[in-house]
Amino acid sequence: MGAGSRDTSRGEPGRRIAWPPTLAAMRERTLGREHLRFVREMPRGGVLHCFVLDCSGSMLAGQRLALAKGLLTALFDHASAMRAEAALICFGGAGADVRFGPAVPRWWNERWLAPVGGGGGSPLASGVRRAAQLLELSARRRPAQQRWLWILTDGRTRDEPARPGGADEVVFVDFERGAIRLGRCEVLADAWGARHLTPEELIG
Repeated sequence: MGAGSRDTSRGEPGRRIAWPPTLAAMRERTLGREHLRFVREMPRGGVLHCFVLDCSGSMLAGQRLALAKGLLTALFDHASAMRAEAALICFGGAGADVRFGPAVPRWWNERWLAPVGGGGGSPLASGVRRAAQLLELSARRRPAQQRWLWILTDGRTRDEPARPGGADEVVFVDFERGAIRLGRCEVLADAWGARHLTPEELIG
């Protein structure tokens, strides 16, 4: 069976098996359903990844903002390789603003993020509100598009915004560190039915 073969007998009708990672997971064992890995296919309507970056003062501690910016560079590179659209919203101090997109980041690199500084409060609600507006506009422009919302923050805020209706998938990337943890990213992710990941889990 070739690399592009389709398997319809194991509960994944119409999905193409990615054989190299499947064989790597299988090793010398008998092939089982738990070993199967599948080719990730782009939705026909395309994908938009909307990144919301916390640039507040608390993100400066422990180089959290620097780590987040490095992670964003990798995520934008991935979006570019997949020909997906991306957008970047930064919030901190008094509000939030769109720094990029939505567009396919063909020329994205870390120099674009270098001027993004940090400081002030954590107006998460402003960042989410701005993302909601962007996602709603994109939904009207391209109804079949799959829209992802990524929130990169340490959760050091009292804001409890509602989940934007235009987001099909939401991921909280939790940058909170230290012995005393508020755990607000995890609480919000649970309330939104969103995924909750640490930077290490995302990189790994």
